[in-house]
Amino acid sequence: MGYINRGAGALLLAVALVSALPGDAETPQPAQGTFMLTIFPRHDESKTLDELQAHLKATGFDQSFPPGGIEIVSWYVMMGIGQVVTLRVPQARLREVNRIIEQKGWGAYRTEFYPTYDYLPIWKEAHPGR
Repeated sequence: MGYINRGAGALLLAVALVSALPGDAETPQPAQGTFMLTIFPRHDESKTLDELQAHLKATGFDQSFPPGGIEIVSWYVMMGIGQVVTLRVPQARLREVNRIIEQKGWGAYRTEFYPTYDYLPIWKEAHPGR
């Protein structure tokens, strides 16, 4: 439970700080009023995969996450840890994403949230030919 509360508070602070910064003309910017959010749904290792999937099905998590209109940027399985999901979220819908995880994902996952940006284009520009 501490993960989500601390993570959500830090995320809100980070979003507020990033929103206040001027944009860099050379850096690709997300759609107006959105930010990328990386979520680590870490598997509850005290349960089997069948138990985790049954919990997610029973709560409707798989049908509800992510909410409609939220863009999935990437979704990976990280063996031994869980999953790594990056979403593009309109700022006004952050609470909605958080609530779905609290109401439907907890019990199968422990979660951590991180505001994210795409560094690869910046790295490529700084390292031409690589």
